[in-house]
Amino acid sequence: MSTTIDQAFIKQFEREVHEAYQRQGSKLRNTVRTINNVNGSTAVFQKVGKGTASTKSTHGMVPVMNLTHSNIEVTLQDYYAGDWVDHLDELKTNIDERQVIAAAGAQALGRKTDELIINQLAAASSNVIADGNVGLTKDKVLEAFETFGDNDVPDDGQRYCIVGWKQWSELLALDEFVHSDYIGHEELPFATITQAKFWLGTIWIPHSGLPIDGNDIRSCFWFHKNAVGHAVASDVETDITWHGDRAAHFVNNMMSQGAGLIDEAGIITIESDETPD
Repeated sequence: MSTTIDQAFIKQFEREVHEAYQRQGSKLRNTVRTINNVNGSTAVFQKVGKGTASTKSTHGMVPVMNLTHSNIEVTLQDYYAGDWVDHLDELKTNIDERQVIAAAGAQALGRKTDELIINQLAAASSNVIADGNVGLTKDKVLEAFETFGDNDVPDDGQRYCIVGWKQWSELLALDEFVHSDYIGHEELPFATITQAKFWLGTIWIPHSGLPIDGNDIRSCFWFHKNAVGHAVASDVETDITWHGDRAAHFVNNMMSQGAGLIDEAGIITIESDETPD
């Protein structure tokens, strides 16, 4: 195998992995606060408290808000997803083994990205709506909506809610969730797909990776983008090496990322019963 052909293989594979990760990988990466190109093993997210406005006398000093400042440190971890591509096997199959493994590696890393974020959402315990032996109901949604208002969580289009597929089906049974009379005609583009929907100032996303306990209670999460931080030191990279003794390429997909909980006030856990009927 010539060096030129080998380099062409590697460059094409790296492009395919990156494209597959962007297209089929993480669902949640863009729903949280992100720092890219981190140098070092940790990243720091700043958290600022609420300020209070007050008056001042004529020629008096402008009052200071005395904002509280704190920070959240996130430790980055390295993750790998590799496999072999046998040269002669590629000649015997009707599928492009390179593309199959590229997609599989990208999806594996994408699931790991989502897992890091979901683990931090699950660590928030300040706002929990109990299952009540029922699934995801309108009453639970409205209770969570009120909690956001009480906590002064911004209604700025950066709220997200991830639910299990069972809860997604329950939402689709609510007129308020599916009918244009409630969501408005301007939001109808979201009604033509099954992966996201805009409702109550929130983008709702079904997800298969949410935690479920031994009693079939699924935890769904409604959160603001600034409530969780996601740090990236190395985005998805691919290293491909030829092993003559195996007559195969070894494809190693890797990334270095981490996630941290910034503000529990911006996260609501909605427990939903998934006990089979």
